Amino acid sequence: MKIIKRIFKGIALIVSMFLLYVIIVIIHGTLTDFEGLGVQALEQSGATEKSIAEDSIFSAMIWNVGYAGLGKETAFFYDQGKMLHAGDTPTRTPRELVEKNGAGTVRLIEEAKADFYLLQEVDVDSKRSHKINAFEEIQATLTAYQGQFAVNYNVKRVPIPIFQPFSVYGKVFSGLASYSKYKVNAAERHQLPGSYEWPNNIFQLDRCLLVQRIDAKDKELVVINVHNSAYDKGGVIKAQQMEYIRNFCLEEYEKGNYVLLGGDWNQCPPDFPFDQLAAQNPFAYSQINIEKDFLPNEWTWCYDQDTPSNRKNRTAYVEGESFVTIIDFFLISPNIEMLEIETIDMGFDYSDHQPVRASFKLL
Repeated sequence: MKIIKRIFKGIALIVSMFLLYVIIVIIHGTLTDFEGLGVQALEQSGATEKSIAEDSIFSAMIWNVGYAGLGKETAFFYDQGKMLHAGDTPTRTPRELVEKNGAGTVRLIEEAKADFYLLQEVDVDSKRSHKINAFEEIQATLTAYQGQFAVNYNVKRVPIPIFQPFSVYGKVFSGLASYSKYKVNAAERHQLPGSYEWPNNIFQLDRCLLVQRIDAKDKELVVINVHNSAYDKGGVIKAQQMEYIRNFCLEEYEKGNYVLLGGDWNQCPPDFPFDQLAAQNPFAYSQINIEKDFLPNEWTWCYDQDTPSNRKNRTAYVEGESFVTIIDFFLISPNIEMLEIETIDMGFDYSDHQPVRASFKLL
């Protein structure tokens, strides 16, 4: 009987300590929770005096760089539904792979020679990417560009997997990065509406837009970097974000401005079958579409319908087996014409997303 009592006391002690750990984590997360409210002006790095008025044709590239931690060799434990324990899936990518992915990202950006780069999941100070400052590394390559950074993931300690307190996801400081070859008059961070329930919300991203304003003829070219919510069952949060985006776009266009949005929408373009590019796959995936009537028909959704921009991360990438789709694309106002577009097929070598490059003309 004494042995049984000791066993029960030991179990009770372990459970009590774990509950205390969870309580401390939630309190710490609540006290350090980042809230990006409203519209905030952003600092700019780099310098350029080039004006888009010199040439109404320009190019842009969008890319979710996956914090240099989601190259083709990598599976993501959270996509496997492993919140409690990651099992044999590492919670963080080894540094040598992060450095390989980061170097490949910078090289591809340099080779693309676009006028605008709209990037998502750019880490500045995160445990998952070994505290490498990707924003500065990219800016050092794009010496003739102005760069802006808008934080959308600022958590002192992401405590998953819950049963691995000594190898959790940890600190994340990450966001959107936009680089312009043309002089940016103003850059803003716009907080998007919608949030998860407490306490989940204190460990999730605070989604936003990064808005650049550039003189174009006698108007402004408004360039918007977007990254909508993922892990949003039923698309409830995305619907709130999309309403904000629609109203903002219409207001800018009604002013006479040119409007270009690009990024990772975490949803497919209107009418695009989410599994059109996917091979047979043992996992069931689903991806919602943006509504057909989201904006008037004169607005144009721009994407390369023949090449996937995203692969799912339950396993490392296997060509012909991994589930792929399109969730990275541009949206342009009626006074802009798309000239060409291409998704750069790199076999998902450096990220779980592939870059999309396009050229446009102001009308």
